[in-house]
Amino acid sequence: MKILVIQQKMIGDVLTTSALFEVLKKELPSSELHYVINSNTEAVVTNNPTIDRLLIFTPEMEKSKARFFSFLKSVKNEKYDVVIDVYGKLGSNLICKFSRAKKRIGYYKNYTSFVYTHNIKRLKKPEHQASLAIENRMKLLESLNIEFQNIQPKIYLTKDEISDAQMTLKENEIDLKKPLYMISVLGSNPKKTYTPQYMAKLLDKMVIEQPEAQILFNYIPNQSKEAQEIFDACSTITQKQIYFSLYGKNLREFLALTSQCHALIGNEGGAVNMAKALGIPTFIIFSPSLNKANWFGETENDQNVAVHLSDYIPYESSDKEKAKRDPTSYYLKFKPTFIEPKLISFLRNVR
Repeated sequence: MKILVIQQKMIGDVLTTSALFEVLKKELPSSELHYVINSNTEAVVTNNPTIDRLLIFTPEMEKSKARFFSFLKSVKNEKYDVVIDVYGKLGSNLICKFSRAKKRIGYYKNYTSFVYTHNIKRLKKPEHQASLAIENRMKLLESLNIEFQNIQPKIYLTKDEISDAQMTLKENEIDLKKPLYMISVLGSNPKKTYTPQYMAKLLDKMVIEQPEAQILFNYIPNQSKEAQEIFDACSTITQKQIYFSLYGKNLREFLALTSQCHALIGNEGGAVNMAKALGIPTFIIFSPSLNKANWFGETENDQNVAVHLSDYIPYESSDKEKAKRDPTSYYLKFKPTFIEPKLISFLRNVR
């Protein structure tokens, strides 16, 4: 059986969807599994042994109708038996329909239901105490007679990548025997970024709790100004523990550095999903506008901790909508004193 999975979205989505391959390879070991992803997300599925082939969708294909049509023809020529469209947008609808696979599986929408032979309704609440991100993806496999399995995605690093990361850390005078933390200081956008002054206070609290803590900031060069603001807001004692200029120059380097950390702490986003896939404990601060259940399941509580404003104050569904329009005021309600007890407990557990 030849199966194509489509997920043309962000890094966290592509990584989470890769869990389907673990299940498919386990339940259908003789199947050939292909994965359509955007080129900027390739790093998180590189070396994944359950994926037989990556079909990389480039920005040029998105901009050029001729190149996109050529891509559609190449998909058609593969003669897939099954196509699973996790993305569910116009481009993936066309890929799915153009494949002419006998079994085409996707999420139900009344205006795209004709694209699929099997339309799956999304869950609004978890049925197996996993995150909705995992549960809804696993529901797509029911049409293949595969029952739910709570399998988390994995990232596969090479020995050389790990060795290079260890060397980089040592060259920067980081002691691998002492606590090392990756801090996701910024979200994917300002609406998903915890108040900088509050983040600085949490970092100060970390250093008080663990004076030997060594801290790395997760940011990319064009975010250096925002990251610097958080650094400047920290106490001078905390600043001495932060290796501000040490960060992964590309996504694989970031993954390798993260793999050497005791934990990743900070804003919810792709970095959190990557740390989980590396088996690194995480402490996650969710945006007040998000539903925590979408990306965090009750079964994760043994190693991963997540906090949301609704954990501490009365919170209605209307508040999430208000928080989308005015995230700043809601983040200001999410005081560090709410978070600190859980953070301290987390730090003590991951030593």
